[in-house]
Amino acid sequence: MRTVLAAIVALVLTPPFAAIVSLAAALGVPERPGGIYWWIPRAWTRALLWAGGVTVRVHGADRMGTGRDSRIFASNHVSWYDVFVLAATLPRYAFVAKAELLRIPIFGAGARAVGTVPIERDNRKSAFASYEAAAEQVRGGRPIIVFPEGTRGRAYALRPFKKGPFVLAIAAQVPVIPVVVYGTMAIMPKGAWRIRPGVVDLHLLEPVPTAGLTYDDRDTLSGTVHARMAEVLEREYGVAPAAGTEVPPPPRATPESTAQAPPPASTTPDVRV
Repeated sequence: MRTVLAAIVALVLTPPFAAIVSLAAALGVPERPGGIYWWIPRAWTRALLWAGGVTVRVHGADRMGTGRDSRIFASNHVSWYDVFVLAATLPRYAFVAKAELLRIPIFGAGARAVGTVPIERDNRKSAFASYEAAAEQVRGGRPIIVFPEGTRGRAYALRPFKKGPFVLAIAAQVPVIPVVVYGTMAIMPKGAWRIRPGVVDLHLLEPVPTAGLTYDDRDTLSGTVHARMAEVLEREYGVAPAAGTEVPPPPRATPESTAQAPPPASTTPDVRV
């Protein structure tokens, strides 16, 4: 029943919503807080959460920002519903997404209109050009969402991270917000089409600064973000890191870094979506 309802919602809302934002972009309608490029993606994804019977509990809601903050959200990825949860919760963002998604008729045009950055994962040169385009957006004050594992996994244990998102963060000199999404595998795991209702916990962790970092620090930055996310998954849900995952090197001191470890993520949700 939930699967059918979600399919109906997607079929009914995607064409008009995509047409509206595409027309607005073609006419040069400027972006403003709470404007069309903000509320349409949120309304679309919240409708899909409603259809799927999904409730989101947000931990660390103060780290969402205002939608005009230069920051990068780096999230784990095990389900399509990770995308819907993030899009329904954050006030404004742009995704870095695999290019084939933007080739889907109607949906692709709408995704481009709201700022989604396509990435050709099998073309290294093209991928880094996409990350540079994303860096321009985030420097201009638009938060970016990345999935550094590269694609959806079949378990919550974190897999090794791609380096591109962290090269992006260093190039833009903006903080990285580690994000842990838990509960979406029970709703719609990779390879499944059936949707089941459930509760998803969204953890927004302490920002990792990049001021003063260089390209040579990309592995350290990646390892630090990976370790913080893995620590929350293990502490809160008993998920051990994936076999073969390397322990990150200690972070290099920067003007914005501190010697103190970040406070543990709260187990009490701040907001429900």
